[in-house]
Amino acid sequence: MLSPLRRLLKVFHPEGIPWPGTTCYNAISKIRIFQRHYAFVADDILSYCSDGSILDIGTGPGWLLITLQQKSPILRLTGLDVSPAMVAEARKNLANAGLSEMIAVKEGNASRLPFADSSFDTVVSTGSIHHWKEPTVGLNEVYRVLKPGGYALIYDIVSDTPAAVLRETAREFGRFKMLLFWLHAFEEPFYSCQDFEALARSTLFKEGQTRFVGVLYCLILKKE
Repeated sequence: MLSPLRRLLKVFHPEGIPWPGTTCYNAISKIRIFQRHYAFVADDILSYCSDGSILDIGTGPGWLLITLQQKSPILRLTGLDVSPAMVAEARKNLANAGLSEMIAVKEGNASRLPFADSSFDTVVSTGSIHHWKEPTVGLNEVYRVLKPGGYALIYDIVSDTPAAVLRETAREFGRFKMLLFWLHAFEEPFYSCQDFEALARSTLFKEGQTRFVGVLYCLILKKE
């Protein structure tokens, strides 16, 4: 589904961020624009699941998990990341927030989720799926670990974000940050809107819906 350039990027692009990139990413993700992003996404997730169990695939430094717990303390939260160094960063952040006993973060790959069938009410992933080497296998795994009636919410940047969405984001965050966004989108193997929408059709979900949540495109999948 990707263009030849983005297919080539995907071949060489790592699924997880290795050390020392994890330390840099953790530091950058503490700044206000990132923390506002986590709060924005958390509010969207809570509109689907405010009191159940949530798995966050590609949890990175764990900030989304922390934000979700702060907004809805009754949630049962689990994070997963393929990078051992990133798991270590997330665990440190959870410890600093006093949440080590409440939120578990495990090392694992989206293509082989280390959880039993029907384990979660909701599965989310933010900015991760373009890293997955086997997205169809990964989404089928998401289907497996979801409870019947549960939702998967897959958020990511797309390579052809509409100009109107970019203008609105530029008004909120500034043109310089949008330039950095464009440069980042160019070198990452992001999907186009059409290709992102098509991901569901080759999986057990069969179909999904899409919409923008800020600058992120969200693929909404339900296990019937």
